[in-house]
Amino acid sequence: MAREETSNRRGNRREREEAPEFADRLVAINRVSKTVKGGKRFGFAALVVVGDQKGRVGFGKGKAKEVPEAIRKATEQARRQMIRVQLREGRTLHHDMEGRHGAGKVVMRAAPEGTGIIAGGPMRAVFEMLGVKDVVSKSLGSQNPYNMIRATIDGLKKEQSPRSVAQRRGKKVSDILPKRDEAPAEAEA
Repeated sequence: MAREETSNRRGNRREREEAPEFADRLVAINRVSKTVKGGKRFGFAALVVVGDQKGRVGFGKGKAKEVPEAIRKATEQARRQMIRVQLREGRTLHHDMEGRHGAGKVVMRAAPEGTGIIAGGPMRAVFEMLGVKDVVSKSLGSQNPYNMIRATIDGLKKEQSPRSVAQRRGKKVSDILPKRDEAPAEAEA
């Protein structure tokens, strides 16, 4: 009896240690085949996006004979290739940007609060796993999910927060950001 309790405690501890701090989203799964002498051998390729929904995101792809194994491999690769993205107010991007990969091109724009995620399938998965709440984006060119995700990650890598720009230039953040004082009030009067 004591032995069972110990194994339960260990099992619970293991579950707690492996509790998912990252969320993952399966974006695409492809059945691929290899023609051999005796016929065809089928396998599966999975594309997964992983993120902590607090500014870190990564993607991975995995191939295996069975779907669950392909997803597991893709998830492990995604966790190893995570990038950190600075978010404004923890909900949107700091500035508009463009990302490219191959024939895929994506345009991402910061959006006011309440806009939501306006994006296509693979891009939406990246933004949801990243923790972005408000963004407007458009995919131009390739509709291949692999290229769309790579282009989105490329664009996110280019993002710079005002704090990092100010630090690099040796200035204050207030010197970098545009002035938002009485300019609109004068225009209304």
